[in-house]
Amino acid sequence: MDFYGFYTGKIFDAYEFLGAHPDKDGTTFRTFAPAASRITVIGEFNDWQEWELNKTYDGNFWECYARGAKPGMMYKYRIYRQDGSCVEHCDPYGFGMELRPAFASIIRDLSHYKFKDSKWMQKRSVCKDKPLNIYELHFGSFKKPSEKADDWYTYVEMIDILIPYLKENDYNYIEIMPLSEHPCDESWGYQNTGFFSPTARYGTAEELMKFIDACHKNDIGVIMDFVPVHFAVDHYALADYDGTALYEYPHQDVGVSEWGSCNFMHSRGEVRSFLQSAANYWLSVYHVDGIRMDAISRIIYWQGEPARGVNNNAVDFIREMNRGLKTLHPTVMLSAEDSTSFEGVTKPADQGGLGFDYKWDMGWMNDTLDYFRTAPEYRSRDYHKLTFSMMYYYNDDFLLPLSHDEVVHGKATIAQKMHGEYEEKFPQARAFYMYMYAHPGKKLNFMGNEIGQLREWDEKREQDWDILKYPIHDTFHHFMRELNHLYMTTPALSAKDYENAGFQWLDCHQEERCIYAFERTDGKDRIVAVFNFSDEDQKGYELPIKDAKELEVILASDDVAFGGGKKYTKKKVKVTDGKAVLDLSAYSAVYFLIHDAF
Repeated sequence: MDFYGFYTGKIFDAYEFLGAHPDKDGTTFRTFAPAASRITVIGEFNDWQEWELNKTYDGNFWECYARGAKPGMMYKYRIYRQDGSCVEHCDPYGFGMELRPAFASIIRDLSHYKFKDSKWMQKRSVCKDKPLNIYELHFGSFKKPSEKADDWYTYVEMIDILIPYLKENDYNYIEIMPLSEHPCDESWGYQNTGFFSPTARYGTAEELMKFIDACHKNDIGVIMDFVPVHFAVDHYALADYDGTALYEYPHQDVGVSEWGSCNFMHSRGEVRSFLQSAANYWLSVYHVDGIRMDAISRIIYWQGEPARGVNNNAVDFIREMNRGLKTLHPTVMLSAEDSTSFEGVTKPADQGGLGFDYKWDMGWMNDTLDYFRTAPEYRSRDYHKLTFSMMYYYNDDFLLPLSHDEVVHGKATIAQKMHGEYEEKFPQARAFYMYMYAHPGKKLNFMGNEIGQLREWDEKREQDWDILKYPIHDTFHHFMRELNHLYMTTPALSAKDYENAGFQWLDCHQEERCIYAFERTDGKDRIVAVFNFSDEDQKGYELPIKDAKELEVILASDDVAFGGGKKYTKKKVKVTDGKAVLDLSAYSAVYFLIHDAF
């Protein structure tokens, strides 16, 4: 290992030196603990008796070789502090861990599995000029073998459960909430104890590799949630690892997050090397295709509060980590959950930006959902909540998220957020989703959104698949499949997401009628999207459209096939003198293919 690089926060492969590394006769254990007075390893290979680790290199690293220590065996470090007390810790660089509440690390041989995804890896891209339709999921609650909270399908079992569903519904990427080990189910993986350990809830490291390999075989990319901001406070993990604040801030004011976890001290080179190596580990060892980084606003600003100022050390860390990851993996997808107006999040690192490929458009999400919560009689007042996103859209490369955060903690599900009674919600939800899919920016939907789930997500229960026996949910699911398919097969809706030429308003001044219209193009085909978000039919609406002979309906939210009340027997509308006259149902959306006048 490059020790100077480790201390200065420049390396991305610390896991190749630190941690537990088996060979044919035993395992080498190494850990970084500058303030420890003594360290021993205990495990299944020595009947949990203490074997000494010896100081190596500059005295800050500790090492021993344990003959007979084999893959699959559990171990812990017993770390003695300067006052003589000791605490048993899991290995910060451990490649496996026990299921909570136990916390022993597990020796893993990561070289055994051989990936068969070379074709996928060669053609992989960040999808800037392609459709990107992400299905976000919590691995343990998509489907469950039983009603028991801690009964889960394994990584391998999910190959035959999840992948066919993704293909049938036209999602080309999944985003998995953190799979790194965590002790509390209710944290959903966002409070980690094992940054290099796939959670034991669903199986072993090799089984996760098999799952990702199977996704790639089916042309499905895998994005992993990664938490570079904070970690769990559990005594056996990173907190006070060597008796001092080794990974965290020593000061309570900035050392504790709003979630009660410990904040990483990003000014320390050793911490930077740890986090960079963890990110690279998932990309290199597991062939993960992308990383979504959680709570980036807490990286940019102290405690996530702009009033407290920019955390320049943390900003520098994230920029340099992204620069390094892109150097190592040019086609990997890096996205930021960031709700701030900080400039340059998706600007390349060598141009002074943070170096992400995508930024979650939290502004679009909040404004749009607020609009649809609003009673129709007030939507004229809030009309420009739906036009505002295009005022700032080209400042960064945005992704439109409807994530897990929007369907928990009393916020209601996406379908439930729609104004009105049960039957009134579904036509609005269909029109809402057509607005989302036509709007520039890549797409992300959390599991259950596509079936119109009405119960808030609970990590202890599977999704309410039984609601599909009700026609209103079944037809909504059918609609979402059709919308996904159209999005995936229509370049005009994605090819020029980040070019001015890809989008233009046709009409955004129908405040009283709550009508919106815009055009999307890939430079070849032209698609017009028209929306009536009022609760009244709008007859005789004159759509202004240039260089068009006729419009052909390609998808309509109010079609009877999707539970609407309109039969589209005539699919084409003539354009005369630059106008098309349309009759729009209440709470409806229509996509038209433009047939040019020339």
